Amino acid sequence: MKVTIVGAGNVGATCADVISYRGIASEVVLLDIKEGFAEGKAMDIMQCATTTGFNTRVSGSTNDYSKTANSNVVVITSGIPRKPGMTREELIGINAGIVKSVADNVLKYSPDAIIVVVSNPMDTMTYLTLKATGLPKNRIIGMGGALDSSRFKYYLSQALNKPSNDVQGMVIGGHGDTTMIPLTRIASYNGSPVSDFLSQEVLDKVAADTMVGGATLTGLLGTSAWYAPGASVAYLVDSILNDQRKMIACSVYLEGEYGQSDICMGVPCIIGKNGIEEIVDINLDEKEKGLFAKSADAVRNMNDALKSVLA
Repeated sequence: MKVTIVGAGNVGATCADVISYRGIASEVVLLDIKEGFAEGKAMDIMQCATTTGFNTRVSGSTNDYSKTANSNVVVITSGIPRKPGMTREELIGINAGIVKSVADNVLKYSPDAIIVVVSNPMDTMTYLTLKATGLPKNRIIGMGGALDSSRFKYYLSQALNKPSNDVQGMVIGGHGDTTMIPLTRIASYNGSPVSDFLSQEVLDKVAADTMVGGATLTGLLGTSAWYAPGASVAYLVDSILNDQRKMIACSVYLEGEYGQSDICMGVPCIIGKNGIEEIVDINLDEKEKGLFAKSADAVRNMNDALKSVLA
């Protein structure tokens, strides 16, 4: 199985590294526009092979899309990262043109690939990729919900003072600081509702911390985070390539699900060999439905800025 990652920056390189040492794919191609950058990252990863014991073949290419031919999955991380004080929404004008060009180029050589979109603003870039390529919606997946959910489980585990692997939780809605919806009501610790262990005040703080989780790291690091985003992409790719059918929150094109249409937003999906195998309908309460509708309005406002790109 072959995976191409377009964009060899921190997130893309971390994704390649995780895919390699976990043996998720037999081949990974890193591609970047900066001369020698992807080649250097690939070489650095390959020099870990004997010490970490992986057999994945990792190569790099400077803007030569022919090297990506016959990829099963293409991950798009291209675009400028967030800087301190910058919202995901502010990235739209710059990153839309980049993502559209990348999608067009990879499909020339891998027409059957499933595309995973990481570039921000992620929901809008997922929508752009779907509309610009005309691919069926199961083959275009936005990664954001997987990352947001991992951050949610981290903050829950910190509040519980328990291992994060014992915590279950999901974030739906838009992948933005004000649009994501951490579902505290149905989060659990080893099968028991977290509300049995944490007060509503603490749960509200967990939700608030989750929503600004990316911005918090950007403030600390001076740029976007990369370890958790890269690992989240690899987790999603693993479920696709190995047909694991995991339920993962992903940004996907909605056609009436959750009361929304003609929009890409984070909802629970079954992820397998065909990409989005199924959109899972979970029972939201009235408050959660209201938050989802409000989130959809905000995402649509960002999508409106795509008109000139899609024209």
